[in-house]
This record gives sequence, C-alpha cells and structure tokens, in this order.
Amino acid sequence: MLAALRCVIHRDLLLAMRRRSDVLTVLLFFVIVVSLFPLGVGPEPGLLRTIAPGVIWVAALLASMLALNRMFAADHADGTLEQMLLSATPLGMIVAAKMVAHWLISGLPLVLMAPVLALQFDFPQQSFGVLMLSLVLGTPALSLIGAIGAALTLGLRGGGALLALLVLPLYVPVLVIGTGTVEAAAAGLGAGAHLLLLSAFLVVAAAFAPWVVAVALRISVE
Repeated sequence: MLAALRCVIHRDLLLAMRRRSDVLTVLLFFVIVVSLFPLGVGPEPGLLRTIAPGVIWVAALLASMLALNRMFAADHADGTLEQMLLSATPLGMIVAAKMVAHWLISGLPLVLMAPVLALQFDFPQQSFGVLMLSLVLGTPALSLIGAIGAALTLGLRGGGALLALLVLPLYVPVLVIGTGTVEAAAAGLGAGAHLLLLSAFLVVAAAFAPWVVAVALRISVE
C-alpha cells in the first residue's frame, strides 16, 4: 500500500512539473494579490504592519482555492479516476496521497514565498517563523477542505462558482485562527494557543476529509 501511495504522489508531482504553468499561475496570483495592498493603502508602516497577517492569509486562501479545480479534473477526464476506484488500494488512501501531492505543488510554494512578501508590509522579521508555521499548518487544512468541494462539483457545469460557495464558509475558521496566530506573535502575546488550534483542525481534517472525498468521488463518477 505504501508503494502505491508513493507512486500516486510521484505521478502527480511529475504531471505538475510537465504543467509548470499551472503551478506558476497559483504562485503569481498570490504574489500579485499581496503586492497590490501596499500600493492601494499607502506607505504608512503602522497600517501595513496591522493588515499584513490578514492580507497574506486571505491571498493564500484564494490562491489555494484557485488550484482546487485541477485536483481531480484531469483524472476524471482521462479515465484514471475510474481505475483508482477499481484499485485494490482503498480510495481514501489514494485521495490522501493526492492531497499530499496537491499541497506540495500549490501550498508549499506559498509558505516559502510568504516571508518575502511580508517585507513589503514592514512586518517584524522575528515573527516570520510564526507566519510560516501558521501557513504550514493552515494551508494543508485548506487543501483537505477544498478537496471535498472539488470532489462534489467534479464534472458539473459551472462547478467553479459552486465550489467557491461550498468551501469559502468552511475556510473561515482556518482563516480566523491563522490570522490570529500571526497577529498574536507580532503583538508579543504568544501564539502557542492559536497554533494548537490550527494543529487540532488539521488533524481532524486529515482524519476525515480523505474518506469524505472518496465517497464524493464515487457519487460524482456514478
């Protein structure tokens, strides 16, 4: 089973490298959205430091949602998804492997780029570690939640708009906790409690989301 999961992750990463434009689109969207705010609100350092956590987290949320449509669409179009349904490996495990690959492709670049973009907001450099850690815990949760919406809207006409309506309300707790984590660290209040909440949210999502997605995929294929 572990060999099958490694093959799924390797396959998705290889396909992503062949379609680099999709990966770059998500990263470029993240960079542009974050960079627009300093231009729009002005050069006041205090204001920029105040809005930095919310801007970076909202941009990361929107960028991760931009990549959701491609999580299962290609496999559904070429028949690979039907083969996964017939595989001896449980579909929930295959879905978990695809989620890991999806985060490595679309989530990890956002985490690595966030401190560089935070410099535009005069954000305290001592809080960069907390910013990256909050995104490391939060963006996988966004991918897990978003995968449920992507599976439910798979193959539907106008699925992109419906996907946004489904997942955005579910993203709110992650957004609030993630932003609060960075704000607490920047204010010197300690971010331990917020990080524990993000970790708990991620654990719960990782435990249940792959199996919910597996059921949704079976419904979509049928």
